[in-house]
Amino acid sequence: MAERVVIHVEADYLDSDALRSKLDLSGCGGVVSFLGITRGVEDGMEVHALEFDAWEERLPTVLNDLVLESVNRFGVLAVAIAHRIGRVGVGEPIVSIHVGSAHRKEAFEACSWLIDSLKKQAPLWKKEIREDGTHWKEGLG
Repeated sequence: MAERVVIHVEADYLDSDALRSKLDLSGCGGVVSFLGITRGVEDGMEVHALEFDAWEERLPTVLNDLVLESVNRFGVLAVAIAHRIGRVGVGEPIVSIHVGSAHRKEAFEACSWLIDSLKKQAPLWKKEIREDGTHWKEGLG
């Protein structure tokens, strides 16, 4: 059954298309999507993978709060968001966001706001595994 809000924390694989298919898009005139993937190079160094550590009990609540705020702030009709935890290889999806709204402007604004807010607020910590060793990235997300 399709829903207006879908939130997933994925330990093994993130399927962006399957996530979007769970949304109830009735009344929507468009969907804006963002898919973040692991880059193969950072600071001129080859990246082998990323590892995401999370406060797993808190993460779904934070994601839900962000989604509800985006609905209230931008008037969008449907939002799906998923984030990986654990090891994510190069080219693999890290985060997926789908925003459905009656008009494109609100969907674009909400999607942009969601990824920026997630990176500031979600209890996630990222470690890069690179050719020159491991590096924890500062801040959340």
